[in-house]
Amino acid sequence: MNSRDVILSIFYFIIYLALQVFLMRNMVLFDVGFCFIYIAFLLLLPFDTNSVLLLLLGFGTGLLVDIFYDTMGIHAAASTFIMYLRPYVIMFITPRGGYEQNMRLNMQSMGLEWFLPYMLSLTFIHHTILFFVEASQLSLFLFTLLKVVCSTVFTCVIIILIQYLFYTSKSRSF
Repeated sequence: MNSRDVILSIFYFIIYLALQVFLMRNMVLFDVGFCFIYIAFLLLLPFDTNSVLLLLLGFGTGLLVDIFYDTMGIHAAASTFIMYLRPYVIMFITPRGGYEQNMRLNMQSMGLEWFLPYMLSLTFIHHTILFFVEASQLSLFLFTLLKVVCSTVFTCVIIILIQYLFYTSKSRSF
């Protein structure tokens, strides 16, 4: 990561954390759909980010959300786990030709057909860990699974909307 990427990452971290704490915390769909927009910061980190740094950023981001949500480490655990899995998911969905040098990891540069499976898989894993640890019992299995699916869809739709609204593409002309 160069210094521009570091500054951009810090900016995105502050924006996504503020959005999560002040706006998305109160956005709940029918008591089953929760939006955890802060994971967009983790998902959009550059390809060449060191794996140890990924784990530390996942843990730190999750821990800060835990402090604001008073959830005793659930977000930290889920975020750290998806940062552990992130390189494997990227490797699994890598095209045969590989990636261009210094390619940004976002929907505009990667395309929806690549970005959607990447985002859906890691978001689903994050929410599965988050809600099943929170439920801490299997008697609520179906309701918890409903929360996982609805929250995954809600979070991914918001991330896609943000990608379309705020991330510019060289091919887009206005």
